Amino acid sequence: MLVIGIDPGTAITGYGLVREQSDGTLRLVDYGVIQTRATLTPPQRLLELHQRLREILLLHQPDCAAVEKLFFQRNVRTAFGVGQARGAHVGAGCTKKTTREGKPGVVGYGGADKNQVQHMVRALLNLEEIPSPDDAADALAVAICHIHSAKIKALAYQAD
Repeated sequence: MLVIGIDPGTAITGYGLVREQSDGTLRLVDYGVIQTRATLTPPQRLLELHQRLREILLLHQPDCAAVEKLFFQRNVRTAFGVGQARGAHVGAGCTKKTTREGKPGVVGYGGADKNQVQHMVRALLNLEEIPSPDDAADALAVAICHIHSAKIKALAYQAD
């Protein structure tokens, strides 16, 4: 199963593709960020996010997508922007699955800092270097969490 994880944002959106191998191990496929220019209007930024993500989806054709949900934002303007970016990603085709787990599902708690997430993602994917920037590492964490959640749900379904 190939999963794309998305860490949404209007200025920077992280993406990460992780494949679960037949033996259950995880393999990094691709990761990075989509950055939009601050000089663009909000609708132009959302359109650029949408278009660039569609290109990534067409290139890799993941089996499912996991978009990190908005937990809590103190800054209302930031919260609206992240919500709009999330909408652009869902509109681009990230509609099969969503998750609110990222840091909690990979590190163990939601208060983990960016460095802790990067180190844990490096360990789980058996990478030589820490994935950077942190937005991409967060997206990889979302993908990893989705894969783990799918396994747990499948086991629970078999138990019923």
